[in-house]
Order: sequence, then C-alpha cells, then structure tokens
Amino acid sequence: MNAGAPLIVRRLAGFQDYRATWEAMRAFTDARDADTPDAIWLLEHPPVFTLGQAGRLEHVRDPGAIPVVQTDRGGQVTYHGPGQIIAYLLFDLRRSGVGVKRLVHLLEQAVIELLAATGIAAGARPDAPGVYVAGAKIAALGLRVRHGCSYHGVALNVAMDLEPFQRIDPCGYPGLAVTQLADLIPAVDFEATAAALGASLQRVLRQAV
Repeated sequence: MNAGAPLIVRRLAGFQDYRATWEAMRAFTDARDADTPDAIWLLEHPPVFTLGQAGRLEHVRDPGAIPVVQTDRGGQVTYHGPGQIIAYLLFDLRRSGVGVKRLVHLLEQAVIELLAATGIAAGARPDAPGVYVAGAKIAALGLRVRHGCSYHGVALNVAMDLEPFQRIDPCGYPGLAVTQLADLIPAVDFEATAAALGASLQRVLRQAV
C-alpha cells in the first residue's frame, strides 16, 4: 500500500450480529473519502445463512431455526457461525488501481498462502470463487463494490459445526463438500489462525499495489 493508504486490521471481539455488521460496513463505505484508510475487520457471527444479491432461495433447503438474510454481496448462499473467522475487506479499489477480479484473486491467494504455511495444499476454481482443499470448500468469498470501494470479504472455516452446510446448496452447488481446518489440523488455534489470516491479507494486498 502507498504511504497515504494504510491497511488497518481490527479484531472485533465476541459474536457480531450479521445485520448490524453489514450496516456498519455500508456506513463506513458511504462515509469514507480519498484519504480514509482501508481496513480488514476480523470477526465471528452467530449462526446465520446469507443469500447473495442474485441468490436463489431454493438453494436454502432446510434453514430450520437459523435466520436467512438477503444481503448485497455477490454469490449465492453460505453459512456463517461460531468457529469460522471472517475477514471483511473495506478497500478502495479506485485508489489502489486493483480491479474486482484481481481483488477476488488476491483474497483467494491470501487464504491459499495461509494454508500452505500449515502444510495444506489448497487452490481456487475459475467457475466458483473461494478456496478448496481436495475438492471441498474451506473458504467462501463474496464482495460488494459501492462508490469504487469494496466491503464483505472472505470466510474461512476453522473449527465449527459444519452441519448447517448440509441444509443448503453451498454457494449454489448442490452436494458441494465443505471442510475446515480442524479436520485437517486437529489442534488448530482459532485466534492464531485469525491473526494469520489478517497478516496474510495485509501482505498480499500490499504487494499488489
């Protein structure tokens, strides 16, 4: 990042309500100007299904008591819940010169590099944004660009109850397998992983602009 555009990482403690966080991201984006620092918000949500702007409700097959929120990010349906670390990226694309497709690639790259550092081989798919390990999705990605700036971001499954993913067609793909770090590294440390994700995103984005 250039000297006038730092990238600040904030770790929000506790469980953050999805709607309130979404409203806060929109307010931040609407209020920012050319000198506003970019930010990464690291947080967890209580259980919630979120449906992207063009999402189809039929992909939410059996939500049960878990709320479903129609939101304004790209993509279809996903699940957020305890044990999943989310990195919301409030980023000025115009100032950085980074396009949306490039930003998606950078977010995927940051997760792939984080996993590689733990010995896990992961990759992206050209037809379905996100990060995959042996064909199973470990990180979901969705963005919204407003006034030339992004919000929403990437969600990494660390140590969570994966059962709610069975109630949806993850990202609109029926039968898509989902995995998490705890199934690959049994002693995974959640807070260390959250910090490492923030650091990886900082590094990758700073190198790109």
